[in-house]
Amino acid sequence: MFETLNISTDERGVAVLMLDRPKKHNALSAQMIGELHAAARQLGDDDEVRVVVLQAAGKTFCAGGDLAWMQEQMEADAKIRFREARKLAEMLWALNTIPKPLIGALQGNAFGGGVGIACVCDVAIGADHLKMGLTETRLGIIPATIAPYVVARMGAARARRVFMSGRLFGAGEAVDLGVLARAVPASDLDMAVEAEVEPYLACATGAVAAAKALLHDLGPVIDDLVMDRTVNALVSAWETEEAGRRISAFLQKKFRP
Repeated sequence: MFETLNISTDERGVAVLMLDRPKKHNALSAQMIGELHAAARQLGDDDEVRVVVLQAAGKTFCAGGDLAWMQEQMEADAKIRFREARKLAEMLWALNTIPKPLIGALQGNAFGGGVGIACVCDVAIGADHLKMGLTETRLGIIPATIAPYVVARMGAARARRVFMSGRLFGAGEAVDLGVLARAVPASDLDMAVEAEVEPYLACATGAVAAAKALLHDLGPVIDDLVMDRTVNALVSAWETEEAGRRISAFLQKKFRP
């Protein structure tokens, strides 16, 4: 059913949702964005699934936006840009509100949208060697559609440390910022994730879903108005001269023979 993802569920009801574009560093293409949205719906509706573990194949967890997708947005008009950015926002919302515990297992680096995906997880555990960064401003754009989840996870005060600078930070600082709950040696990652999964197997699934929904209701509001605001902010950034210049230079460098 999916080409950019792999999904498997064990006899306990623990589903593994795996980003599976390792040669592309699991970058978010239009196809992957759509498939992640569909997967979130599918797993959320599956009564046999008790917990979802979100992980990735290869060395990188998620490098952010796919280069080809990014180039398409630079060549598109504002209407198409809004539509594609809205799809990204809706995918993040679907993962954020999936009525199952969502446990992130970050085996490698996460940049841009990859940080956003970590922030929609209920708990994210990372390998202690990984690097993260909200690198959008290096390209003249902004971390817009992921912003509600980044701020909800970090809080505004901590987000200010990394939201605008584009600098990279390690797993230890990611824990301090609240993006990761724990950083562990790569060899211990599976065990650490299992320790997060196991308590849910003794819980009533309906109660867990209701508790998660209540938690979201009591937290920062992330609704259609907020998503539209972030989408418009990203589209506006895409339309600036500096974004066009910086993204073009980046793409030319990446695609140089």
